[in-house]
This record gives sequence, C-alpha cells and structure tokens, in this order.
Amino acid sequence: MKETIDQLCKQLRLAHIADGFEDVPFTTPDEFVHQLLLKERDGREQARAARNIKKARFLDYKVLENYEWHKDISLPHHLSKEELMNLDFIKRKENVILVGSPGTGKTHLASALGRRACERGFEVRFYRVSHLVEELESALANGRLTSFRKKLEKVDLIILDEMGYLPFGKDGAELLFQIISECYEQKSLIITSNLEFSQWNRVFSDSRLTAALVDRLIHHAHIISYTGSSFRLANALSKKL
Repeated sequence: MKETIDQLCKQLRLAHIADGFEDVPFTTPDEFVHQLLLKERDGREQARAARNIKKARFLDYKVLENYEWHKDISLPHHLSKEELMNLDFIKRKENVILVGSPGTGKTHLASALGRRACERGFEVRFYRVSHLVEELESALANGRLTSFRKKLEKVDLIILDEMGYLPFGKDGAELLFQIISECYEQKSLIITSNLEFSQWNRVFSDSRLTAALVDRLIHHAHIISYTGSSFRLANALSKKL
C-alpha cells in the first residue's frame, strides 16, 4: 500500500504528503485530511523559500533575529522597526536606503530583510553594486542585456550593496541607471551606501544622471542613517588588547 500511495503522490505532485504521512496525528478523518493538507502546504512554502534564498545569492547568512539595533541607527519618524521587518515596503513597492559609515551594520540589515522576504515568498536578488555593473557590462558586450533585464522583471526586491565604494565608467553608470529606473514604482530596492546623496557624483560622473537617479530613488523611500564607528574595526582592536 505504501508504494501505491507514494506513486499516487508523485502523480499528483504531493511530494510532502508522501514524506512521513504515517506520522501525521489525528483523531477524526476530517482532521487527518486537514493535517495532510497543512503538511503539503508547509512543505511547499519551505521548499519555495529555500529556492528563493538560493536564487537571491546572498553573500552571508544574516537574519533579523540576531540583528543589533544599536543607538546609532536613525529610522525616519514614520517608520518603526516592526513595520520595516514586516516588509510592508515591498508590498507598496517602496525603497529602503541605508546610509552611513562602513562596518555599522547596513549590509547585515539589508541581507536579513532580503532573507525574510525570501521566506515570505518574495523573489529577491542581492548584488554588490560593482559586481552588478560588471555583469551588466558583460551582458551588453555579449548581446545578453535584454535577457538579463527580463530576468529581473519578476523579482520583487533587488538589494544593491555598497553603492559608492568603487567608481565605474560612463557605460556602467548608464546601465545601472537603466536598471534602477526600470524598478521605479515596479519593485522595491534596498541600497546600502557610505556616501551621502550629495556625494554620489563620485560614482556617477554625470551630475544630471546622478540627480535623476537620486530623484527616482528617494521618491518612495525610507532613508535610514547610521552614525558611529565601525563594529568590525572595534572588534579587531579589542582582540589586540
């Protein structure tokens, strides 16, 4: 009988029911069916979250549960930590911009929000900005730019880490501008940067391009500022004492 059940589950694509249905607790037939369906639903959600996390290409394992909301993090008055972690900004296609000194926790928060979004069923992509520009330039050179951009159309959240750490050329700046422009009011962005907006000319040499880019980014954005010294530097110095 077990083999028959396994075969039927495969035919019906009920992979999670087939795995351990004998251990499902119940007292009535209705409860048994209910528990089986819950098992299938939960299994599918977990599998989808795992796929989303793999496709997101996070560089590190970061979660919100151990994030340190230190005193040097300043949220806008209209946004609470709970609202941010609930990911309402993704549903509203709004942006989150994390600005401040290196080593203060910006990438951790961006990655952790992205991971939670994956767990909630959203499609996410994580990029170091310099790596994204390299991929865009390569796609342009090899005639794959259209297909690259199409792959981002179904994404709900794009994380652009370390905006401003490395400058890039005119072509790279224009390609990045196109990607950000296409996200405007269509999907959410999380951007981390060590530069104030007034300093983004260091990255985008064209001042008009920079102004247009910033205008699109901040129109529907929550700007979170980080002050204080680097955690990484403080940890490194403490180990030498």
